[in-house]
Amino acid sequence: MRSLLLALALAATLFTASAQTHYEGNIAVGAKGGVTLSRLKFSPSVPQTMLPGFMAGVTFRYIEEKHFGVIAELNLEQRGWKEKFDGLNYAYQRRLTYLQLPMLTHIFFGNNKVRGFFNAGPEIGLLIGTGTKANFDYANVELIEGFPAENRETDQYKLDVKNKFDYGISAGLGLEVIGRNKHSFTLEGRFYYGLRDVFSNHSTDPFSSSSSMSIMVTLGYYYRIK
Repeated sequence: MRSLLLALALAATLFTASAQTHYEGNIAVGAKGGVTLSRLKFSPSVPQTMLPGFMAGVTFRYIEEKHFGVIAELNLEQRGWKEKFDGLNYAYQRRLTYLQLPMLTHIFFGNNKVRGFFNAGPEIGLLIGTGTKANFDYANVELIEGFPAENRETDQYKLDVKNKFDYGISAGLGLEVIGRNKHSFTLEGRFYYGLRDVFSNHSTDPFSSSSSMSIMVTLGYYYRIK
């Protein structure tokens, strides 16, 4: 998956660099908001379901070539993970809130009313907040009668985030409806694959991998200023 996303991002960048057809450029600014579903890629594995959250942000788009452009965004996004206990009456989730900056190649096709598009590129993020919800004393699971500690990893409950700076690759598909008076609206589904672990991954640490993965579905608005 990591190699595929890197290849898509590289291909999109190369296509943009090689485009030769002249196109009257335009600049648009806007805002977006939506929902997220996220988890962490733990190794050793941790039973999980997707954790729902939200995201919101502002966006800048510059199109210089026909079918190609670039997008920069500044978003607030909730990620994290929610654990699965297979029928037992326990619940645990940890939410990680990031300020993120994607820099995306924008490839579009269609006409001046409806366009499909593909966005892909690198993303950096900074952790600005965390929150934990549980219905048990996760700091002392060894004292909880009946807790399935012998059958699952429990170190993640008490670990502090080691790497507050995150980076990875984003790729998404969407649809844009262009209205009158320079207004347009977008619907996009996007996938993020983190390339840096949230927790320390030295040989003496409990997890060798703990990278973020998230799915985002957003509605957006653009106003063309040029």
